[in-house]
Amino acid sequence: MKKRTISVLLAAAMIASSLAAGAVTVHAEEEKKDKYVIGMSQCNLGEPWRVAMNDQIAMAAEKYPEFEVVFADAAQDNSKQIADIENFVQMGVDLIIASPNEATPLTNAVSSAYDAGIPVILLDRKIDGDKYTQFIGADNVDMGRVAGEYVADVLLPDGGKVCEIKGLEGTSGGIDRDNGFREGIKKNENIEIVAANNADWLREKAITVAEEMLQTNDEIDLFLALNDPMAEGAYIAAKNAGREGDILFVGFDGLPTPDGGIRSVMDGRLSMTQVYPTGGAEAIESAYQLLVEGKELEKELTLQSEIVTPDNAEELLAKYSGSDDGAAEETEEAEEKTEE
Repeated sequence: MKKRTISVLLAAAMIASSLAAGAVTVHAEEEKKDKYVIGMSQCNLGEPWRVAMNDQIAMAAEKYPEFEVVFADAAQDNSKQIADIENFVQMGVDLIIASPNEATPLTNAVSSAYDAGIPVILLDRKIDGDKYTQFIGADNVDMGRVAGEYVADVLLPDGGKVCEIKGLEGTSGGIDRDNGFREGIKKNENIEIVAANNADWLREKAITVAEEMLQTNDEIDLFLALNDPMAEGAYIAAKNAGREGDILFVGFDGLPTPDGGIRSVMDGRLSMTQVYPTGGAEAIESAYQLLVEGKELEKELTLQSEIVTPDNAEELLAKYSGSDDGAAEETEEAEEKTEE
């Protein structure tokens, strides 16, 4: 009697187990959708580089009819971006792509979305901690170091006085570029940073900041700006003061657009910049791998930057002009690096 009871119980358990397994399978099939909504939280659209990022995201998403991308612009307002991300959570989006305005203020909002079970891909800028699915971006510390070493070895080999124009305080990329640059120029003990101030990544603010630096520093050999629009702002201020011929200008981002950094190098306004991939195409590819193909993503996807000088600017303009092919090429290079 006991043996029969045990057998019945085992059979019941097996049936229950089978039903449970069947429920999981059905649920997994239901998770595959005809439409996936992706929320893109951009920190601002005042920078041409970020406009290019959104454009590349939209262009890459067109290749996947399953994807609908909803864009939100925080306009450099932390509170607005927090509200944007919270709104995406309330909407029940399938994935969030975010480029945080500042790391610490956005940490809780991004972490809460991640804890709610929504995958989060961070582009260009990080948050505090590791509550995100994937970070995509170039190595800003390395980019800063490359710029510093180029200044130390090529632009100011005999030393000189540098004025630095930084981005918005608290952004991870800006902090990393600044740290890398200061490390890079250490190899030339005759280089001195005589002034540093923030212009929030914006050209117009950089004009004002540079004007103040020009007024208080009779000797400036080089302006280092942490993005190309601010470098252009410094150039405009120097030109207005009649001093552009005595000063060199260095930036970051290297867009191939008519008003981008590559052409600025070709035209002689900037002595150097670096191509900084937006990661827009890579973010959509990662979203497809995760949502549609069910693949696990690497925690970090590091994109490759390239130095732009008068010697190679024309070649790089040809390489990066024509967004589709350039984005695809960047994606392939990033994937190859990940596989390695």
